[in-house]
Amino acid sequence: DYKKKKKKKIQQEIKMSVWGKYLATGPDPREVESFSYSKKYLVAANLKSTVDKAKLQKIIKEYNSAGPIPAWVEAVFCPPSLYLEEALKTMRSDVAIGAQDCSANGYGAHTGEIAAEMLKDFGVKWVILGHSERRTNQKESSELIATKTRKAIDAGLQVMYCVGETLEEREAGKINAVVLDDHMAAFKGKFSDKEWDSIAIAYEPVWAIGTGKTATPDQAQEVHASIRAWLATNVSQAVSKKVRIQYGGSMKAANATELLSQPDVDGGLIGSASLKPEFITGIVAKCPKP
Repeated sequence: DYKKKKKKKIQQEIKMSVWGKYLATGPDPREVESFSYSKKYLVAANLKSTVDKAKLQKIIKEYNSAGPIPAWVEAVFCPPSLYLEEALKTMRSDVAIGAQDCSANGYGAHTGEIAAEMLKDFGVKWVILGHSERRTNQKESSELIATKTRKAIDAGLQVMYCVGETLEEREAGKINAVVLDDHMAAFKGKFSDKEWDSIAIAYEPVWAIGTGKTATPDQAQEVHASIRAWLATNVSQAVSKKVRIQYGGSMKAANATELLSQPDVDGGLIGSASLKPEFITGIVAKCPKP
């Protein structure tokens, strides 16, 4: 049933407003064989700066007793940097540990910075880069985030690269201009096909983060498919086929099944719902079996 539903979704007409010029210059993503799940879903918990040590320990205890993680899902837990050691020591072994940011610099005289090499040395596997909160509050540009990604990849980390538009940008018809021509374009020509094995894309409509609003499954699929089309045109079809594209706008147990059933949604970057055991029981466990 899942495969039939997936095929039906692929065959659906895609709204041309998002594809734009990318269909004119590259392959139609409906014809790109990008939906075989030899790749695992990627579902990551982003705790942001919401917990103290006691709350963190409670969450880890709940995760550890929340039941099995499907073999077709990769789960990642990203606490504040101060608590990475606690998470590495006490989190169940089938949940990887990630950081929420890293420096654009390596070792050196960079007061207050955490270098990617330090995270790797500590045992961290993943890092979130380019989250909309850092783009807004720390004024991080796509070019800076591409530099951070280069540092992270060279250090041996894997990266969840965040892209997404604000409500004003969406209503002004600027989804392509923001997500593709700015956020994705900063990565063009920067990484080899092999290095793309270590990069996932997290689409986070900024208007849906922490607001309780969620993009509809069709809205999420539309933008995810445009990102995959961009990859096919500007990197390679092989990369577009293998890169995992997560959805990151208020995914929770109540909407996870429908979002995760979309053919181009390969997981989630979870905020508030990651503070509860439903991260495992209601989201990770809802990833459809291939």
